[in-house]
Amino acid sequence: MINLWFSVTEDLIRRRAEHNNCEIFSLEEISLHQQDIEKIEHIDKWCRDLKILYLQNNVIPKIENVSKLKKLEYLNLALNNIEKVENLEGCESLQKLDLTVNFVGELSSIRSLKNNIYLRELYLIGNPCAEFEGYRQYVVATLPQLKWLDGKEIERSERIQALQDYQQVQLQMKEQEDAYLAKRAKEKREAQKNLTKKQAQHKTSQEKRPGFDRRWYTDINNTIPDLEENKENCERVKEKDEEEVKEHGEEEDKAFWSQPSLYTPESRLETHRYIEEKRRSEEGKSEEKKKVKPPRTLITAEGRVLNVNESKLDFSLVDDEENNQFILDLAIFRHLDTSLIEVDVQPTYVKIVVKGKTFQLVLPAEVKPDNSTAKRSQTTGHLVINMPKATELIKTKIKTLSEVKKKNSNELQKRSKTTETLEVDPRAYSCPDVANIVQEKKKTAQGPLQLHTSKLKETENNEDLTDDSEVPPLV
Repeated sequence: MINLWFSVTEDLIRRRAEHNNCEIFSLEEISLHQQDIEKIEHIDKWCRDLKILYLQNNVIPKIENVSKLKKLEYLNLALNNIEKVENLEGCESLQKLDLTVNFVGELSSIRSLKNNIYLRELYLIGNPCAEFEGYRQYVVATLPQLKWLDGKEIERSERIQALQDYQQVQLQMKEQEDAYLAKRAKEKREAQKNLTKKQAQHKTSQEKRPGFDRRWYTDINNTIPDLEENKENCERVKEKDEEEVKEHGEEEDKAFWSQPSLYTPESRLETHRYIEEKRRSEEGKSEEKKKVKPPRTLITAEGRVLNVNESKLDFSLVDDEENNQFILDLAIFRHLDTSLIEVDVQPTYVKIVVKGKTFQLVLPAEVKPDNSTAKRSQTTGHLVINMPKATELIKTKIKTLSEVKKKNSNELQKRSKTTETLEVDPRAYSCPDVANIVQEKKKTAQGPLQLHTSKLKETENNEDLTDDSEVPPLV
């Protein structure tokens, strides 16, 4: 079996400290449950201010490296492989200790908790010691500071009775504890023998497994005539070999789970490591399949460009006839870093690689790659590519109604400013003065009525005026 070791790392603690902005020096609470941890370490150095520590459902065999956590109030170590209560004297503020479903059989080890004067709750249910006769009386009498044991409140009368029977219960507990420890010593020896035996069997099965060294051997005399035929033969042999390996693994898996075993820390650890080994082997196979996977075809052997959208991104291609260009709008994720985007514009197609996945689109007409531009929206994250067409088209501009009205008004203004003459015979051309055909009446005054007679007097006194007798006088 592969020896897998899981411990507490700085990266693990930082990932679990998201609620504290990944800062570990000021952490007051952290949950490290179900992390396959096999040893407690580094926590007392990196997280001195911890008040609550969750370590349940791991494979921790021993309580250690927590004595420097002076502010620790609650420690949860349920569902682990702990066999003894120890190394908690330095946790001065400890108020609650949960050791549910462990392997604590040395019940006398709880005497180390006498120095934890603030301890109020203790959980030992699910441990071998909880099956001892007189277990509760022994714990109640040994730890007078306790208020709750296994979720049940300790009554005053119960404590008095436990103190009265303490000597008798202590002797009884000592006998049961010694018997359990002798049994555990035997189980450890048996577990060690079984482990050695299984490691030898595992090694033998690995050596007998076909293709275990990942090298393929062929007859040197058979490699020259036909390479294609040899390649097909190798592939068939490889597929057959993989099927045999799969069948062998299924048989091994069935044999492991059908074999009866005792519920001990060793069997629990062995099961955990077996599951982890299987998981890792499956991950390795999936990674190999990913590596063997052929690359996606973008251009066929005949030179035909294919449309590809590996990322399944929404897009739109617009033919902007007015500006003689194509506009591609690709809906890239808004929070994706622009450095993960590669754009390649070709005369007949455009290719965009987004985080290793290809988007390729064939264009309806040829474009100018050198004059193309790509821009990224800061709000939506969309990528907009403008691609001018290679063939420039000359089109008449359609005049709008407003432009026609404006042009007509300009022509009318020009006509009003210029004098248009009717062309006639140049010899008979004349330019009569039509400005003073009718002489404008002149006003001499704006005052009383008698002042308007000045014009009549002027005509009477005019010497150049001749009187025509044929014209009748005015009445």
